Amino acid sequence: MTSAVDLRHYGHDDLPEIRQTLLDVHADVHADENSDDEFRKRFPWFVDHWGGHPEFSCVIAYDGDEVVGFAYGAPGREGREWWRPHLDPAPEKGRTFHFSELMVRERWRKTGASERLHRALMGAGDADLAALLVDVTHPRVQALYESWGYRKVGENQPFPDSPVFAVMLAGLPLP
Repeated sequence: MTSAVDLRHYGHDDLPEIRQTLLDVHADVHADENSDDEFRKRFPWFVDHWGGHPEFSCVIAYDGDEVVGFAYGAPGREGREWWRPHLDPAPEKGRTFHFSELMVRERWRKTGASERLHRALMGAGDADLAALLVDVTHPRVQALYESWGYRKVGENQPFPDSPVFAVMLAGLPLP
């Protein structure tokens, strides 16, 4: 299935065009989960927050006209690198890409689509590191990121209603 997948890159100026696509994929991916989850309900806010970054980067995968999934994030702003307290000493090279979201619809899972989205997003910038958060109750997702070169450096709960996340870092470029 992934051989036909077309990866398209988008930036900050494209958010009005792609915003609803991101929201629709999120709704589809989480359709069977608790609809009362207040943190998950804030996903549109997160899309706008990340998309509001001038260097926002997003990759959306398509199979024909059908959306497979997406990945997005943005470079870290100096002084706002939330992962630094988890490392002592912090790396000298600290230009960081904050990898915020990766979602793949059910039909395309276990096809390599998620890795293709991730690699396309990570290959687009000039950062030294990639940082991400993974819900600690999802060890298979954490293991997947570890297989892509990330390592867990700590745990964080960024919002009172958010899950506890594993803080993960990877050197760039990825192996």
